[in-house]
Amino acid sequence: MTEAAPDPPLLEFRNITVYRGETLALDDVSLSIPCGQHLAIIGPNGSGKSTLIRTMMRYDHPVRRYGPVMKVFGRSDWHVHDMRKLIAVVSNEMVQACSKSATGRSVVLSGYYSSFELWPQHPVTDAMEARGEEVLRLMHAEHLRDKPVNAMSSGEAKRVVIGRALVNEPRALLLDEPSNGLDLRAAIELRDTLRHVAALGTSLIYVTHHLPDIIPEVSRVILLKNGRLHADGPKERLLANDVLSDVYGTAIEVETKDGYYNCWA
Repeated sequence: MTEAAPDPPLLEFRNITVYRGETLALDDVSLSIPCGQHLAIIGPNGSGKSTLIRTMMRYDHPVRRYGPVMKVFGRSDWHVHDMRKLIAVVSNEMVQACSKSATGRSVVLSGYYSSFELWPQHPVTDAMEARGEEVLRLMHAEHLRDKPVNAMSSGEAKRVVIGRALVNEPRALLLDEPSNGLDLRAAIELRDTLRHVAALGTSLIYVTHHLPDIIPEVSRVILLKNGRLHADGPKERLLANDVLSDVYGTAIEVETKDGYYNCWA
C-alpha cells in the first residue's frame, strides 16, 4: 500500500532578503514551518519581526536577484486574497481599523470580505451567519454580538478581531504582539482562548518580545537579530538566560511557571 505523501510545509522561506527603502530589513532568511506547529518569533525592536510578517503576507517582497523561494502549502503562485484566508493575521492595527460603530457580529462576518465592517453591498448567507455565531461562541463573545466596538474593552475588541480572522477557518493564525494594550485580566483571558484555538488544530504563529504571550502549546522559537535568523530550535533551549541576553544585548533572567515564561533585565 502506497503511503500518502506528507503535507507540504505551511510556510517555506529560502534565501529571503528584503529592503525597506534603503534599509536591509531581512538578510538571507531561511525557515520552514510545518502544518500544525505552534511557534514564536522573537527579537528586539528593529530585528526584522514586522518585515517578516509583511513578507509572509505578501505586503513586502524579497530582492529577486538572490534567488528567493517563498511557498505557502507548497505553492508560490497564490492569489493573495486566497492565501490570506489560509494564514490570517491579527494585529493591533486591525483592532484600530474596525469601525467604532460596528458590532461584534459585523466585525466577525466582515472577515468574509476582508473589510472591518459589513456594508450594504456585503450579502450574508445563512451558512455565513451560522459560522459567525459559531465563532462568537468559540471566542466566548456571544455577549458582544450586538455591542459596538466603541463600547468594548480592549480585550473584547481583540477577541472579536480574532473571531474575524477565524471565520474563514484558516490553517494558521499569525499574532502580532497579541497582548499589547490589554490589562492583566484581558491578557490572561486571551491566552486561555488561544489555547482553545490551538487545541482545535489551528497553527499559531506568535510575533512578540513579550514572553508571557507564549502559551505552553508553543514548542519552537525563532530568534531574529539585526534582520538575520539568529537561532531556531526548541523553546526550552532558546528561552534561556544566556541566549536571550545575547539577542537583546543586556543581562536577562528567565523564569518559568506552569508552562509559561517571563523575564527580567
